[in-house]
Amino acid sequence: MVIKNRAFIILIVILLLLTGLIGRLMQLQLVSTESFTNHNINLIEASVSQRTQELVIDQGRGRFIDRNKKALTHEYYPTLVLFPFLKNIEWPVEEVAEIVKIPATTLKNEIQDAKKPVIVGGDRPIELTENQMNKINNLQIPGVFAVHRQYELDHDIAEHLIGLIRENKDLFQKRYPEKSYLPQNTKLGITGLQSTFDEFLLPEGEAKLLYHVAGDGGPLFGIDVKYTAPANPYYPVAIQTTLDKDLQLLAEKILDKNGLKKGGIVLLDVESNDLLAMVSKPNINSSNPFEDGSAQNQMIMPQFPGSVFKTVIAAAAIEQQQISNDRMFNCDKDLYGEGQAEYPHGMLNFHDSFAKSCNYTFASLAQEMLQKDPDVIEQYSEMLGLLGPVGWNGDVFRFQNFKQLPNEYNGRIWTDEKDKNVPKAIAQTAIGQKDVRVTPLGVVNMMATIARGGSKKEVRSVSDVLYKNGTTLFSFSKQDMDGPKIAPYTASRLQELLRGVVTSGTGQRFADLPYHVAGKSGTAQTGKKQGEVGLVNSWFAGYFPFESPKYALVVVDLEQQGSQSVANTIFYEMVQGIYQIEQEKGTKTNDQ
Repeated sequence: MVIKNRAFIILIVILLLLTGLIGRLMQLQLVSTESFTNHNINLIEASVSQRTQELVIDQGRGRFIDRNKKALTHEYYPTLVLFPFLKNIEWPVEEVAEIVKIPATTLKNEIQDAKKPVIVGGDRPIELTENQMNKINNLQIPGVFAVHRQYELDHDIAEHLIGLIRENKDLFQKRYPEKSYLPQNTKLGITGLQSTFDEFLLPEGEAKLLYHVAGDGGPLFGIDVKYTAPANPYYPVAIQTTLDKDLQLLAEKILDKNGLKKGGIVLLDVESNDLLAMVSKPNINSSNPFEDGSAQNQMIMPQFPGSVFKTVIAAAAIEQQQISNDRMFNCDKDLYGEGQAEYPHGMLNFHDSFAKSCNYTFASLAQEMLQKDPDVIEQYSEMLGLLGPVGWNGDVFRFQNFKQLPNEYNGRIWTDEKDKNVPKAIAQTAIGQKDVRVTPLGVVNMMATIARGGSKKEVRSVSDVLYKNGTTLFSFSKQDMDGPKIAPYTASRLQELLRGVVTSGTGQRFADLPYHVAGKSGTAQTGKKQGEVGLVNSWFAGYFPFESPKYALVVVDLEQQGSQSVANTIFYEMVQGIYQIEQEKGTKTNDQ
């Protein structure tokens, strides 16, 4: 009787276990197929993925190109793809080898040990011509494809301007609650233009080649390979920037060569006011870009300008008729007129005061003008296009006040209105110290404004959004800046002053360049120290060629010991490099 009871209990336990197993199988196969466990695992997708091999051709996110449609983020190369099952079947390998001009044994070796689809050539894939691609695909060989595959560039270009992309599920749900059809791990733009144009750049889905495999790695349903891609033929888009890739790479190379640690370069096209190159240092620390501040674009952040700011005082003095040809200034005096100047220059007129960067002259002029109009410095800063924001701003589809550079800071002159009545505060402000802060982008915009004769324009960094087929989705028109501007006569006088800096003043180093340069130097105290040595911001900002302005350029070396600044060297080498590029372009044009 005891034995029967035990057998009955065991039988009940076995039945319960079997019932539990059957229930679990029903849950896996029928009930929780798309949301298994608290992690919402999609069992169907996982099963398909486990027996599917695929090759992603295009991740689907839009890309960035320069003004000449050269790739800035990723490029598409025509490549040859071979699937591993080819080693188990007969296929016309010699015919393919003849088309691509490589030995047949090379193609066989590519797939000999392959378990996944391979790109012929590996890290250095062979690049096919369109004719070769058509010939290969016309053969219609299962497992052999010639495709345009997406490749990231070897290194980041204009990384601060273009920005970063990252996976962020919480941000994705917050930013795009209506796009639940996209994977939650879709990469988003988090800085720079990647963030600004993120909604344009979002992928519709990946394009890929795939086939199903059995446990031994062979084809599960024959040797058919499927091509899957988003149904929308117009995406992904390309964001056409105004950058010139050759000039951008030149700027990056020169900054790296000279070891500039913090600061950078901004280069504008004077006629259009389009951004041609922008480099910020330090480089972005991709592992932790926000904690150390390396993701900040120093070119759109406010900095002490130093004597570059005297250009504003000069503009105001010219229009306010505060100067005359015979007026002289005692440039042996210091900034406050109380003692000896660090660099005495004797008695100088207005022109030579600007060239030699005499502090006393501009402190005196600022004092006189503020007695008549307490807002005169802000007014002329605005009239020169200095204070900002200066980046393109307008309406784009449903986006009102769309800003291409939304993180661009405004400049400022005063933080306390009472300082307008304090002589020493006025003196310090006149030479770009005290509370004055302007962005390098604002400074180069001021130089371009002067070079154009006073015409103010917004700075474009993007010209067009292009569909995949190259047609235009949206164009950003060139736009003038609002507000009053300086008179043409004032601009002409400023041009003379800026040229005088190079011919007889602080910028004489640039006198032997192949282009005639006009510009202004600046050295600003930052209040920071390295040991016992004070750190300064060193600037040179200007434009060239002087006779027919084409480029406006600013270089700033931030928080550096003055004796170690490389700002002038970088400006010099940039002008030389641009001249060489122009000569090479001219030679190629003549040869054609």
